[in-house]
Order: sequence, then structure tokens, then C-alpha cells
Amino acid sequence: MQETKIYLSVIIPAYNEQSRIERTLRRLDEYLRAQAYSYEILVVVDNATDKTADIVRNLEPSIPRMRLIWRDVNFGKGGSVVRGMAEAKGVICLFSDADNSTDISHFEKMKPLFDTGYDAVITSRHPWDAAGAGQAISQPWYKRIMGMAGNLFIQIVAVHGIWDTQNGFKAFRESAAKRIFPQLTIYGWGFDIEILALARAMRLRIGVVPAHWMNDEESHVKLINYFGVLWETVLVRWNLIRRKYNLRS
Repeated sequence: MQETKIYLSVIIPAYNEQSRIERTLRRLDEYLRAQAYSYEILVVVDNATDKTADIVRNLEPSIPRMRLIWRDVNFGKGGSVVRGMAEAKGVICLFSDADNSTDISHFEKMKPLFDTGYDAVITSRHPWDAAGAGQAISQPWYKRIMGMAGNLFIQIVAVHGIWDTQNGFKAFRESAAKRIFPQLTIYGWGFDIEILALARAMRLRIGVVPAHWMNDEESHVKLINYFGVLWETVLVRWNLIRRKYNLRS
């Protein structure tokens, strides 16, 4: 008997998220249960040292369409997303941050674009990407300055024309996900840039919708991570120059 296809797979990469993972998962479940389409929630716990995995296991009976994926080695957020994409069964595969800073309801803005043939749809906090985008609770001033300067560099080197490459709420048609994610070489914070650079190089159709974003003071992103992202951006450009990626399959 042929298995019924799931419409939406939601992938949540998580590392030491015990203080907020339950709130995020209950919000996902509440929202998705009210939708007409089928779905699954994949929580990829990246060798957490706190009680994140235990909390997810305890929630599984009350959130039956959720599954825990445990990773024995801490491999970074990008690595967790790659693992989730490999196990996802959805026609559309979306990854979202464990802090729910971009609420799951944003998918309703994405869905019409997928319905009209887009391969990937991302959210942006920058109004130059999409009218109406913004931050309900802003980042600290130094993160905003570093983010703006870093994005100019990212646009010049790897992903022209997108002002917010880093917001952690991105969705892909299954066919696009299968082309992009197995080829990723960067698993740290710069993996978003590699994803978008590959999508552009493959000439995939990318849509952008506005995000109503709320900063979480417990964010794992530190100031030093911004410099790491810039170096990883250079690596992406170098990989493209060397034709490291298969852009035709």
C-alpha cells in the first residue's frame, strides 16, 4: 500500500534548549493541528548536555506527529538541519529556530508562493527585502551594526540582492532540498549563506516574505560568530569558483 505523502515537514534544530523547547513545540502543534494539510515535526537534538532531549521525549505522546532525532556528535545547527532534511518526508520542508522567534504562522505567507511554483521561500527581517518586515523586539545595537556590515559583505561575495540571509525560517520544495542540502560543506552559522548561494547558482526560484521577528535574549549567537560567518562566506565563494558543487542534478 502506497504511503500517503506528507505536505509539510518542520525541522527544529536544537542544542541546550531546555528553557524554551516545550513552549516552541506546543505552539507548533497548536498551529499545525488547525491546518487542513498533513505535517510532521522533526526535532533534531544536537548532542545536548541539558534536558532538551528528555523534554522532547516526554512531549511525544501529546504531540503524536512529532519525532525526536538524536545526534551523538555536536555538529552545529547546519548539520542538524541537513540531518532533518534527509529524514523529512514532506512535499515542503521548512526549518525554524528552537526559540520560535519567527512564528510558524509565517508559513501562511509562504504557501501561496509554493502554490505558484517557487522552489524556495525565505523570511526576511529587512524591509528592503520585503515590505512590512521588521523586528518586534530588536537585537542589541552592536548586533544590528555587525549584521548590516556583514550583510553588505555577504552580498558582494556570495548572495547578491538579499538583505537578510540569516533569519532562521526557510522552506524548500522537496526537489530543491534534495539538490541543496546533501552538498552543504558548512555546518556553522554560515550554512544559510551556502544554502542561498547554491539555490542562486542552481537558478532556483526564490521568494521572500516579510518576517515579524522577536529577538530572544537567550540566543546562542555571539559576537564572535559574526566574524566566523564572514570567513564561511569566503569559503562558499571559493567553493563556487572551484566548481565544488554539482549545480545541474
